[in-house]
Amino acid sequence: MESSRRKFIKQTAMGTMGTLIVPQLSFGKNIFNANETINVAVIGVRSRAKSLTQAIHKYEYAKIIYTCDVDDDVIDEHNIFLQKNIGYVPKVEKDFRKILDDKDVDAVFIATPEHWHAPMAIMALQAGKHVYVEKPCSHNPHENELLVAAQRKYKKIVQMGNQQRSAQSSALAVKEIKEGIIGNVYKGEAYYSANRGSIGTGKLVDVPKTLNWDLWQGPAPREAFRDNVHPYNWHWFKSWGTGEIHNNGTHEIDICRWALGVDLPNKVTSFGGKYTFDDDWQFPDNQEVTYQYDDKLITWTGHSRGKVQPSQPGRGASIYGSKGVITLSRNNYKLFGLDGELIKTVDEKVKSETTNTVGGGGLDVTHIANFFNAIRLGEKLNAPIEDASISTMMCHLGNIAQDVGETINIDPKTGKIEGNKRAMKNWKRDYEKGWEPKL
Repeated sequence: MESSRRKFIKQTAMGTMGTLIVPQLSFGKNIFNANETINVAVIGVRSRAKSLTQAIHKYEYAKIIYTCDVDDDVIDEHNIFLQKNIGYVPKVEKDFRKILDDKDVDAVFIATPEHWHAPMAIMALQAGKHVYVEKPCSHNPHENELLVAAQRKYKKIVQMGNQQRSAQSSALAVKEIKEGIIGNVYKGEAYYSANRGSIGTGKLVDVPKTLNWDLWQGPAPREAFRDNVHPYNWHWFKSWGTGEIHNNGTHEIDICRWALGVDLPNKVTSFGGKYTFDDDWQFPDNQEVTYQYDDKLITWTGHSRGKVQPSQPGRGASIYGSKGVITLSRNNYKLFGLDGELIKTVDEKVKSETTNTVGGGGLDVTHIANFFNAIRLGEKLNAPIEDASISTMMCHLGNIAQDVGETINIDPKTGKIEGNKRAMKNWKRDYEKGWEPKL
């Protein structure tokens, strides 16, 4: 039975756009029996992994057999957290490649810095693992294409961590929007507001003895270590991060796209800049992006440093229709009439955090359950990589439009930028020799 179970786990459910078809097996209505487990590894354990590991632990059929990080201090802190919160400490490995070599690992959860997301996911697929990858699923559009192609080639299950796709209230809202509850929908507003401080000007210092800086950089061209990059501020450097539009905007842009029933746009325009501090931050800290479709539009408003006042929530999405407006968050759905009067509220049963760096809560639990059930039972994924990559691509296009300072025209079938060679130079990054991801 164990060998049969392993054989099944190493196979994929077939299908496109998240429709997974699994043959019915003869040994019961469930593919696993009570004593079988999905063995998982969690890679990158400083922050987001706190919520992921607790959510994984909710399911008796899943077992964390490895955690992985390139920083000994992060590992030590996380081991204390695990002992307290899940009652055991898995095996620890600093080099994720050794984990991929272990045939007992069925699935990996990737919560590393963003420049590692796609290359690591592709390597995991090549090693025969299913993959849960945090957003954004890629560092650049080239990687986006490559990851989707890798999933098709290696036929494993890949889900992105845009967990609001597993929110019952959001799914209900999308269903009711399609049924016409707010008439003809025409606009989605995505927004995020925070008050991040200055990251200063980095100083060249010795690499901490606890940190494997070479493996931390991985596919990125090598740079000297500076004191304002690790462990969090890499988000704001183009070598490793993708800015606020990816860090948080991926979530809300994804919800707008889902609610409006659209994929890639025809045109993208971005306005904004870095206004608040004279520091090493390399992305806009305030940005407005517009995605234009034939008869709809999506806007992204990102305030990284300077909160929207007086009372706007820290994040969310608003969907506008000819008969009303719906607001969507991770915790509820609200329906308003054209006069602004609240008609109804639908709350999630379990609340989720929305603005901290861990982002834990009920949606992680249900989103991970969906991932596991796709492996175990052939359940349809809520955020299959083919679809999730579209929302990631939209964020890439927003950054590219910002970089070139002009509206870019998009082929909505491929996402490629038309008639603008300067913009297309942003399609792919430079890679450290020997580290470029390939199928």
